[in-house]
Amino acid sequence: MPELPEVETTRRGIAPHVEGREITEVIVRQARLRVPVPADLVERLVGARIGDLARRAKYLLVPLEGEAPGTLLWHLGMSGSLRIARLGELPKKHDHLDLVLDDGAILRYHDPRRFGFVDWLAGSTEQDARLARLGPEPLSEAFDGERLFARSRGRRLAVKPFLMDNAVVVGVGNIYAAEALFLAGIDPRRAAGRISRERYDRLAAAVREVLAAAITQGGTTLRDFVGGTGEPGYFKQRLNVYGRDGQPCRRCGAELRLVTLGQRASVFCGHCQT
Repeated sequence: MPELPEVETTRRGIAPHVEGREITEVIVRQARLRVPVPADLVERLVGARIGDLARRAKYLLVPLEGEAPGTLLWHLGMSGSLRIARLGELPKKHDHLDLVLDDGAILRYHDPRRFGFVDWLAGSTEQDARLARLGPEPLSEAFDGERLFARSRGRRLAVKPFLMDNAVVVGVGNIYAAEALFLAGIDPRRAAGRISRERYDRLAAAVREVLAAAITQGGTTLRDFVGGTGEPGYFKQRLNVYGRDGQPCRRCGAELRLVTLGQRASVFCGHCQT
C-alpha cells in the first residue's frame, strides 16, 4: 500500500507538470472505485485551473480554481498511482481516469485493485470528516516524543499499532513503523503505556529520520508502486527489518523474528529491540 512517503513522492513528482494548468478534458474509464467517481466530476473539472498540490497523511489534495472552486481528494488505496502521460500515449489496463491539461500533459490514475478513490470537496477541507480527525504530520513541529508519551499513558496496546494510529500521528504505516522502532531500539510488542519519555523522544526522532530518508529515496516499491514520473522507489534497499524475517539483523547478526500485532506482520530483532 502506498504510504506517506509514496504519496509525498507522487505529489512532488506531478506538481511541476500540473500546477497552474487548466483542465481541458476529463476521461473516466472506470467509475466504480472504492468511492464511486462523482457523476458530475467532468462538469466540475473542465475549465478549472489546478492550484498548489498538498498532502494530508496519505491523501493528495488537488485545489481547483474557477467558477466553482473546490478540491479533489485523492487516495491511492492499496495499489494506486498517479503519473504524467502525454497525448497519444495509449492507456493501459487499470488506467481508470485521465485529467487532460492545456499543454498536452495527462494526469493519469492507475489502480489495479480499485481500492483508491477520487472525491470532490466543495467546502473547506478542514470540515471533511476524513481529514478532521487526523493527528499531526510526523515531519511537523506538532509531532514529538512529548505527544507520544502523553497519548500513550495507561495504554496496554502494543507500541507498534499505537504508532500506526492516525489519531496519534498520521502516515506511519506498517513499513515505516517497523523501521522506526528498530532505529529507536524498541520492541514492537512492548505496551505503549510502559515506554519512557526518553525512549519516545528517540522514537519520534527515528520516525522523522525514516520518513525523510524514504521520501528522498522515492518511497518503497514492494509491488507495483511508481512515483509521479513513473519511476520506482528505492527505499526497499535500505530496509532493516520489514520483510526480512528469518534473515540476520544488519546490526548484530541475530536472526530477525516475526510476530503478528494488530493483525499485521511485524519483524524485529530480539537482541537490538527491548
